Amino acid sequence: MSASGCALRMVLSAVAAMSLGAASAAVANDYPTEVTVDYVLGCMAANGQTRESLVACSCSADIVASILLYERYEEASTFLSMMQTQGEASTLFRETAKSKAAIQDLRRAQAEGEMRCFRGS
Repeated sequence: MSASGCALRMVLSAVAAMSLGAASAAVANDYPTEVTVDYVLGCMAANGQTRESLVACSCSADIVASILLYERYEEASTFLSMMQTQGEASTLFRETAKSKAAIQDLRRAQAEGEMRCFRGS
């Protein structure tokens, strides 16, 4: 099995375990599974494809989900994605108070996840 296939298998196992083992978090967490998996995979790509990064990135995903409602996460993610476009239209996504606030909320949640999940790793 390839390294990426193995990493995906580890992520899917962790997501399954998280959803079975965290009943109280599941009530508050309305994030679709594919969004959580995408977050963990992106985090692991940035932090190494190791078991330790899987654990820390899964933890971080839980922290973000506990801080931000899914709608706010989706809004910030959309702004970040749209900021990558070229031309004048991208100014709307870079310079509005709404986009800045949504992105700032996401960055704060991610920073909290990093502080709580990656310290000591």
